[in-house]
Amino acid sequence: MTSSSAQRLARVLITAVSVAYTFIGLLYFAVSPRNGLLATGAILGVVATHSLNMRAGLRDERPPLFPLTLVLQAVATYLPDLLLPGGWSGVAAPMLAGTVLVALPLRFAGPIVGLMTLYSTSGVLAVSANTVVALFYGLTVPVTGGMIYALVRLVRVTYELERARAGLAEAAVLKERLRISRDLHDGLGRSLTAIALKGDLARRLVGRDPEAAGAEVGELVEVAREAVQDVRRVARGYRELSLAGETDRAVALLESAGVACQAHLAGVPLPRRSEEALAWAVREAVTNLLRHSDATTCTISTSVRDGTARLLVVNDGTTANGPSSDMGVNGSVRRGGGLTGLAERAAQAGGTLEAAPTGTGGFRLVVEVPA
Repeated sequence: MTSSSAQRLARVLITAVSVAYTFIGLLYFAVSPRNGLLATGAILGVVATHSLNMRAGLRDERPPLFPLTLVLQAVATYLPDLLLPGGWSGVAAPMLAGTVLVALPLRFAGPIVGLMTLYSTSGVLAVSANTVVALFYGLTVPVTGGMIYALVRLVRVTYELERARAGLAEAAVLKERLRISRDLHDGLGRSLTAIALKGDLARRLVGRDPEAAGAEVGELVEVAREAVQDVRRVARGYRELSLAGETDRAVALLESAGVACQAHLAGVPLPRRSEEALAWAVREAVTNLLRHSDATTCTISTSVRDGTARLLVVNDGTTANGPSSDMGVNGSVRRGGGLTGLAERAAQAGGTLEAAPTGTGGFRLVVEVPA
């Protein structure tokens, strides 16, 4: 049920209740025209103020003149008791009970409705001495008031659910955008760096060693094809990586760039989320090394201890080459998009990330995830 349909239902039922009690009030014409006119005036006052209060309640607001509208409805409900024979409040009190429950906090509204119920019951007993009739009129106050309150709450809850649903949809869209942005940054960063590196190497080799230049161009084409596949996987939301495979590619890429690299993997099977987090860390670490450092050596190692898998990537250079670097000019870490994305991936896998310069002028990345 939508909020608009719930509001229409509530308005129809509340209006039906008002009309029903209005017809009961018109029975005073059977006593005398004077009493009928007095009852009609009272009915108009009750229905008008009740309508104002309910319209505001359905919008989860209060009328502009609140609490004056509540006081006027109470006056129109109980003042005619002094003028009409047999009392009048038994007819209008149920609608006032609904207004009280809607407009006031329940800790105040509950006792007020209880007093109204006792007043209606005792008033009917004083006139007719009929216990059954007195109980009937008394119970209509909390029952009708509770029904009105439930209808208004239905409208409010339905509206709140719609807002919550819209908020969840917006959050899901934002989360997907962040995933695509992060995957593109982490996935294409290494590929584009490799393409630029191999293209530059092929350009320098084409004059003196065409065969080696052709081999570099061939590898460049393969990397470009991998980048295309990465984009397609990002679009499909499927990014399952292998730590061993990513490490092998990292070693090959670093060595082709003239960086000596050693890899020592524990070879212990890891949960998928943990392995993917470590694989992304290797990819981002190598990308940052090639982009932002003058490193000549790099070590990639993993170990498992006490149910925790630990990845350690260490290189011997921290020189920043541009404003987009994740390293500051003084060797301090600046959490750019890459490290922030890695920290998020590690947290999603239940782990942690640490990145900091070493004491010997290098840089160290440590990622720990559940094993």
